[in-house]
Amino acid sequence: MPDLALNDLSLHYEVEGNGPPLVLLAGMLSDSAAWTPLVPLLRNSFTLIRPDNRSTGRTTPKDAPATMDLMVRDVIALMDHLGHARFHVAGHSMGGLMTLEIAGLFADRVASATVMASGRVRSPRTTAVFDALLAIRRMPMGEETWLRALYPWIFGPAFFTDPGNAEAALKAALAYPYAQSPDAMAHQIDAFKLFRPEASLSDITCPALILYAAQDILVPPALAKPGFDGIVKKTEFTVENAGHSIIWDAPGDVASRLLDFLSEHPIR
Repeated sequence: MPDLALNDLSLHYEVEGNGPPLVLLAGMLSDSAAWTPLVPLLRNSFTLIRPDNRSTGRTTPKDAPATMDLMVRDVIALMDHLGHARFHVAGHSMGGLMTLEIAGLFADRVASATVMASGRVRSPRTTAVFDALLAIRRMPMGEETWLRALYPWIFGPAFFTDPGNAEAALKAALAYPYAQSPDAMAHQIDAFKLFRPEASLSDITCPALILYAAQDILVPPALAKPGFDGIVKKTEFTVENAGHSIIWDAPGDVASRLLDFLSEHPIR
């Protein structure tokens, strides 16, 4: 799929499906492929636009400046390039934080905003987890070990009932040709640590769907929920059988909630 040449990088993105534009923004340590389970469930209803955020996937160079503000403005530049004056936007984890910034700073462009397994909270534990995973990855045999250490943080309990699930996920991750390098991972972690919201939640005037994952230990719902109190037009729902990786743990539930929500808030 195509790349968009910007001032300091080449932004890779995927486009597929038919219907109104829906931007899907990936979270930490992942790229556009993170949305794979949802694509077949959404593409008959929406044109899905999935950029690789800075330091991830096929966006290059990996050491280009990386801040959340730049990533947000990359999305707006991409939608300008594709000719979409208004669009829906949904983000997972860090992508959820980007979604809130886009909805607040570019309110006239956003028809609806969906945030999944995310929270506008500053948790030292979260950054400690990322730092520990990076340290493990830089050790001998770290490429496999860091992934094994990651999975309990992102998947719900059901994932671990079959040991084959972890082995299959590990095999796929190690074979993925566009995996984030350790240096690019460190670059993204730094961007996450430095992020301070520019948009106020009161600036978000579009309808917003907040999806919590009941088994999320990385961003627990109880910790995340107060951070959305300033959004006026919000709908909240908790997906019961899902961990932080809500897209992979419960794609059917997520797609159903998202499709219902978007059908109630068409682009006008």
